[in-house]
Parts: sequence; C-alpha cells; structure tokens
Amino acid sequence: MGSTGDGEELGERRPHPDEVHSAFTPPLGLPLPSHPAEDEHPTSEFALPVGLPPEVVEPLPEAEGSAFVAPGSAGQEAAPAGPIGSTASGHGAARGPAFTPPHGIPAIRLTKETPWQDRMRTMLRMPVGERPAPERVEKHAESTQAVPRVLDITLRIGEILLAGGEGAEDVEAAMFGVAHAYGLERCEPTVTFTLLSITYQPSLVDDPITASRTVRRRAVDYTRLSAVFRLVDDITSQDDFTTEEAYRRLAEIRRNRHPYPGWALTLASGALAGAASLLVGGGWLVFVAAAVGAMLGDRLAWLASGRGLPEFYQFVAAAMPPAATGVALSLAHANVQGSAVITGGLFALIPGRALVAGVQDGLTGYYITAAARLLEVMYLIVGIVIGVLSVLYVGLRLGANFNPEAALRGDERPVVQLFSAMLLALAFCVLLQQERSTVLFATLNGGVAWLVYGSMHDVAGIPAVASTTAAAGLVGLFGQLLSRYRYASALPYVTAAIGPLLPGSATYFGLLALAQKNMDSGIPSLTRAASLALAIAIGVNLGNEMARLFLRTPGADKETGGPLRRAAKRTRGF
Repeated sequence: MGSTGDGEELGERRPHPDEVHSAFTPPLGLPLPSHPAEDEHPTSEFALPVGLPPEVVEPLPEAEGSAFVAPGSAGQEAAPAGPIGSTASGHGAARGPAFTPPHGIPAIRLTKETPWQDRMRTMLRMPVGERPAPERVEKHAESTQAVPRVLDITLRIGEILLAGGEGAEDVEAAMFGVAHAYGLERCEPTVTFTLLSITYQPSLVDDPITASRTVRRRAVDYTRLSAVFRLVDDITSQDDFTTEEAYRRLAEIRRNRHPYPGWALTLASGALAGAASLLVGGGWLVFVAAAVGAMLGDRLAWLASGRGLPEFYQFVAAAMPPAATGVALSLAHANVQGSAVITGGLFALIPGRALVAGVQDGLTGYYITAAARLLEVMYLIVGIVIGVLSVLYVGLRLGANFNPEAALRGDERPVVQLFSAMLLALAFCVLLQQERSTVLFATLNGGVAWLVYGSMHDVAGIPAVASTTAAAGLVGLFGQLLSRYRYASALPYVTAAIGPLLPGSATYFGLLALAQKNMDSGIPSLTRAASLALAIAIGVNLGNEMARLFLRTPGADKETGGPLRRAAKRTRGF
C-alpha cells in the first residue's frame, strides 16, 4: 500500500541513532567516520576520535578513610581505569593528570611521639578529604548507639577547657582528638566563646548528627585544666581507653577540690599587690599597705560573688579598697607612696589572661570568639576604672595630694625588683590554682621576663612596647617548650609569668589624670597601657608560633623537609 511505501521511504531517510545524538556532523562530501562497536563504549557519549590511541591513567593507590569513598567500599579493589572521559569506571577509580601534583600526593604521617595538640591542630587545618583515617579499628567498630556518648564526652571535655581559659584552636583540637580517637572520622568541632558544637557525618549519604553544649560558668583552675589535658593525651594515645573510663576520669576531675583554700587565695592576692608595689618603686611599708588593700578588695569581691552579682560589679568592688588605702595614706600625710599602693592593687585586677586568650584567638582566625573575649576584657577594665575613679575623685575632693611621678622615681634596685617579679608570678600561680609541679617553672619564667624587659628598657634604652613584646615572646616560647615536654597546656607556664609585664602603672596614671580632669596626659597614658597589653598578647602568641615553627612539625616531608602544616584559617586574605 502507499502508506507502506511512504513508511519505507521515511525509514530509509531516518538518521542513524548516533547521528541523532551527535552535535558534530561532517560537511557534505566527506565520508562519515566508522562507528565503534556497540559494546566498546557502552555508556560514553564522547568517544575518542579515530586514529588516536586511548590514554591509560594509572589508578591512585587506595586511600583508606577517604572522604569520597562510598560506604562499604573501603576494602574493595579499585576498578580498572578506562579512557579519559569514560564514566564506566566511576569517579573514584582514577583522576586525570591535571588534578595530581607533579610529584604525587604526599603522605601524611602523624606519629604518636609528637604532642596530641600538634597532631590534632595539623589535622584540623587539613581539608576533610586529606585527613588520615582513625587507626584504632576496634574503637569505631562499635554500634552506632555509641556515637551520642562519644559526642557527649567530647563536648564535656571541651567545656572544661573553654571555661578554664584555653584558646579556641586548642579547644577544637582537643575535641577533634577525642572524637577521632573513638573512630568518628568525619567530624567538625566548632567553638564560639560560650557555645560548643560538634557535627559527625557517618558518610556522604547519611544524615549528620550534631550535638552542642553551652558554657555558662567560667572557673579559673589550671590544676583541672592540666588533668583534662592528660585525659585527652591518654584517649588519643592508648588503644584500649574506653568511653566508660573517660567518663570515670572526667567525673573524678570535676569532683576534685581546688588545690589551694580560700584563705590562701586571699593571701596570694595581697602578696601579688605588695610585690607589684615594690616593682614600681615602693618600700616595704608600701608593700604592707598594698597587700592589706588588695586582701580587703578580694574579700569584698567574694562577698559580691556570693550575693550573685555579675562579674562587672565584682571588679568594681575589688578595685575600691586598694584605691581607698592609697587615698587614706595620702590624707594622713604618711611618708608612703600612695601611688605605688594603688598601682599594686591594679596589678591583681587587670585581666591579662582573658586579654592574651582574646588576641590569640584573633591571630589564629577565630574572630567571633576573639571579639567576644576582648569585649569581656573591655567590660572588666571599665569596672576597674569606675571603682578606682570614684575613690580617687572623692580623695581629691577631700584634699588628697597625689604625685604622679612618685612611683616612677624610685631608686634602681634590680635585685629587689627581680625578687618582686618572681614573687608576683608565684602569687599569680596560687590565684590560678596551678599544680605545684608547675609553680617553680612559671616563677622562673616570670623572673626571666622581667630580667629581659629591664635589660632592654632600663639599660639599653629600648622603648617599653618593644621591650615588652620581646619579653612576652620569650615567655610564650619557654611556655610552649615546657608544654610540649610535659604534654600539657601552655597556660600554666605563661599566664602567671606575664604578670610582671602588665601595664599597672600606665593604667593608674591615666586614671589619675582623668580624675584630675587632665585629658591631655590621661588619654595618652591609657593608650600606652592598651599598647603594652596588646604587646604582651602578641608577644606570647609570637613565642608560641616560633616554637612550632622551628620544632619538627608532625606530617613534615622527610625528603624535602617542607612542613605540611596549614596556615591558620586563611592565607593572605584568601
């Protein structure tokens, strides 16, 4: 029939299926290329041109623990590589040469001989796909019901570290180390001042599990901090350390009492203020007066704390008795430097620990946490300013006579000042509730800091900011070396040692000038105090980084010597 003939003609003119899918048809007069066999490229739409040999790509070695391995495929053989552009071998079988470095992908070696802080910090700065898989198979072979327990113990450990004043990067490293030790490979911890969270994703096709915890109270206890560091070291280094054992150890750490009683803390605050008054040129009578004023301020702050007042008002209350003691001595016309008494009381109140932690978080890229810490420091300093200014204003109205230069014109007594610096660091160790084994090292570190500062500033005539930065840098360097040697936190060796460098004199002179309505000298003095405080924080962080820069980095290439440690968060703004 005619319809049949028309159908046959349409069928003859119907193009070949390969022509239908081809976007490139040869011009008229050129023969069509011969089509490959149907089974040569069963799934590829992009065949190689005729006459070009297929390029064979060697498959990469099987990467155990890769972020892009499908669940259940860790032990399977790699599929043979096909021609470039072929999808038959899958995405994980081979990569093109354009995505592979010329010398191959270096292996990451994280040996257990290095401190866990360096190992975990190195892994945190790696992309997820390059992180090594957990080594302890027996730990992550448990059932999935153990995942919430691992996340919970991880958050509890991070809470104690963050509440104790540890930097955000070290808290994240500890949390990642605990989770990684218990087999949670694809996990990401996050620290933002008062909030801790951790997310674990079993594989690319599974839903992530997220847990969080809020830090509502902050308690300075470096003994507890050191115990938590030892716990993290045991978890990351021992193969048979179970979650039940970790919970038991953590409960013991929380139950342990502070190593020093309340009366010892009060005496330490008095010794700190007295040592600071000697440091700025006062005599032994000034030492006693400053110690009495600081102890009264400490007891008043404890009373305010017991009544539930915020920390801001506690600092206001603690700043008033030392200032009142100096004003009373000035009104009595006693042969005592009231300025040195007030300056000594300020040394015990300046929040140097929070300032160093805030600047360190900012330098390592944790800007939200750094901004919150620095805002906290600003509030506490404002509380100190209000307490001291209110007392100074009343004293000036009553006729007290303060000589701003009196505390700076003391005789040069290097031996007494060195002893005062070490005593100040020792008192700081007690206030920070440090372990007795760390007190001697921190005290010596504080003496070295003041010796370097005095040699550079008083003898060589180097500006105070540069001298403070150099002295704080040595404190950070020695603290980091001691922490690596003892596998502990660097805070017990650093925080107390920077006590002699705190800008107590500049802060007092600025406040006194403001009370006397002398803005021309008050604002520069407070600016100088802020510059010295930032110099301390930057110097401590620089010393820490110098220790990590020159010591062997975990994961470094033994052949080239090039370190594989990533920069903190970003590099040159990218």
